[in-house]
Amino acid sequence: MKKFLLSFTCLFSLIASADEGMWTLYNLPQAVYEQMKAEGFSMSYEDLYSSKNAIKNCVVNFSGYCSGVVVSPNGLVFTNHHCGFESIRSHSTVEHDYMLNGFCAKSYEEELPNKNMFVSFMRAQEDITDRLTAIAKKNHIADGDWDAMIDSVQNAMTDSVKRIDKTLHVEIGAFYEGNAFYATTYQLFPDLRLVFAIPKSMGKFGGDTDNWMWPRQTCDFSVFRIYADPKTNGPAEYSKDNVPYHPQSWAPVSMKGYQDKDFAMTIGYPGSTNRYLSSYGIREMRDAENKTRVQVRGIKQEIMKRHMDASEAVRIKYDSKYAQSSNYWKNSMGMNKCIDSIGIIKQKEEYEARIRNFQNETGYLKGQLDFDKMKQLYDARFNDVRTMMYFSETFMRTNELVTRALRANHGGYQLKGPENNLKKQYFEIPDNSKDWDENLDKEVLAALLKNYKEHVDAKYLPAFFSTISNKFNNNYQAYVNHLYKKSMLMKGKKIFVSKKKYLKDPGVQMGLDLLTTLAELQGRMSSASLNIAQQEKYLCAAKLRMEQDLPHYSDANFTMRLSYGQVGEYLLNGQPSGYYTTAESLVKKMNQQNTIADYFAEPELIDLMSAKDFGKYTDRQTGKMQLCFLTNNDITGGNSGSPMFNGKGELIGLAFDGNWDSLASDINFDRVLARCIGVDIRFVLFMMDKWGHADRLLQEINAQ
Repeated sequence: MKKFLLSFTCLFSLIASADEGMWTLYNLPQAVYEQMKAEGFSMSYEDLYSSKNAIKNCVVNFSGYCSGVVVSPNGLVFTNHHCGFESIRSHSTVEHDYMLNGFCAKSYEEELPNKNMFVSFMRAQEDITDRLTAIAKKNHIADGDWDAMIDSVQNAMTDSVKRIDKTLHVEIGAFYEGNAFYATTYQLFPDLRLVFAIPKSMGKFGGDTDNWMWPRQTCDFSVFRIYADPKTNGPAEYSKDNVPYHPQSWAPVSMKGYQDKDFAMTIGYPGSTNRYLSSYGIREMRDAENKTRVQVRGIKQEIMKRHMDASEAVRIKYDSKYAQSSNYWKNSMGMNKCIDSIGIIKQKEEYEARIRNFQNETGYLKGQLDFDKMKQLYDARFNDVRTMMYFSETFMRTNELVTRALRANHGGYQLKGPENNLKKQYFEIPDNSKDWDENLDKEVLAALLKNYKEHVDAKYLPAFFSTISNKFNNNYQAYVNHLYKKSMLMKGKKIFVSKKKYLKDPGVQMGLDLLTTLAELQGRMSSASLNIAQQEKYLCAAKLRMEQDLPHYSDANFTMRLSYGQVGEYLLNGQPSGYYTTAESLVKKMNQQNTIADYFAEPELIDLMSAKDFGKYTDRQTGKMQLCFLTNNDITGGNSGSPMFNGKGELIGLAFDGNWDSLASDINFDRVLARCIGVDIRFVLFMMDKWGHADRLLQEINAQ
């Protein structure tokens, strides 16, 4: 038995690679665990998921888009600065600009509550594929029509766990391209308060210049606190009477640092990968999605940046929006570059040829998995997907007027007034003027409308484009100015939905036209998309069957995952990259701020990082103040804020980025180039100490 296990582990390490994989914890393959141990992991298998103080219990889903980690007995949570960006921005004003100047709560009373933010703990997970399959078979539910059944089972499972604890709920997700389904039990805490944020110059140091790049010196962290019901220590909506949450366990914070080849592990909530995706799907992603995203966002961001540079008030409103937009604008460029330079589509085609041969030899999924059919389906859908990307990037969450127009026509605002009297029913649009700027908004919309018309077929133009042509002589800015001046949606008054002038309102009509076009696009794509999903499911199933002697992880889908590997450098432009950065390298960049705006830092921060002695924050081995470091852990969007652990389960850093040289790893993991960039936890604590003077927080964290 031992001989078999040894040979199996060796085979796994050669093919799957120790640093590749986003593994679910509850069913972590034994071979993966044995490989982790061989590389320096010293905790028990149970301490990952099932023991009382399992590591999973201190890792959180941070507000549905990032990850975080609990680091104290009073519910302190570390995540990235860019994950806390919107919270920091929303509390900022020109007079109290926490984005620019940072924030440190000196007491519980000063900690700032946040609307629509939360942390969620994964409490349990199980495979329910067989259960769903049995229900579908019994009720004659076709393979592609499981949505209603899954919703029903999810509701039933949630009702069941709520009888045990009313604060729990269940979510069912598809894994392995829909070949498996897991039910995950969560506990969500909606009272999350901002505790600490460093100035943006440090939390976002390097800006777009350094984003996705190495070397990095960004101190990308922020600190929040979970609040709970004072009677139950359980989840509760915000109340001034809530108290800090006392978790069952939290992550021990280490001051010991790391060395080259040390074991490193991340646990978090990676958002989306597509490593089972076919060569046809990758081509569509490159040419229909990524190219479009880059083109549209480039236009939008140029306008945003110009207005932000001209006004501090506008900058505060748009800091977060701009950062979110530019992040995957640059990611899409980098991914396409890697797809072409590495030749990923050709590699996928060669692998698919192997699967064809396997299918021919075994007959597995014969008559179901059909590569020629898959190609035809993707070819037929290509232009619709490209247009849908132009539609989404132009109209979805990019402009206040369009957002209101869509919400008004799609039930986005709560109707008020008597239920039995339609004439007196109305909705109100809340005043959110602190979140957007009219001049910027109008210029962006005009530019994007013009760009949309220039890049899509005429049949995909919403009806209001005829108005722009006929009544405004293709003057997009004049049309937009007319909308803002005439539409009741922009006036903030009661809007009665049954009055004739409501349907004649130009903003309301614009929303109706957009929804009509969107429905047409979705209708055109639905049949092909359903069939493509089925073919991709078969392709994944064939891969799993062909390699059934090897463990396989499912693509990321924003459920908790584990990745492991080692601290270490890589070859960057033919030269060793180094596996950590130092205070000296940061100061060197700060001194270039007159020529590179993204390297700006306040004089006090330059002085702070120019210290001759960093005391206990100095690395014992190198004698340097280490800032950021590299591991070959697997990372993607959503992993931002993921805790980085050493082999003892101690926190050594927070993941915040991948590297430019491997941005195609979402579709094809590069075992040579792929790196995870993390901020050293000692850099985090140094800034809390020497800049923030956050003594009460440091005592609470009690780093060792």
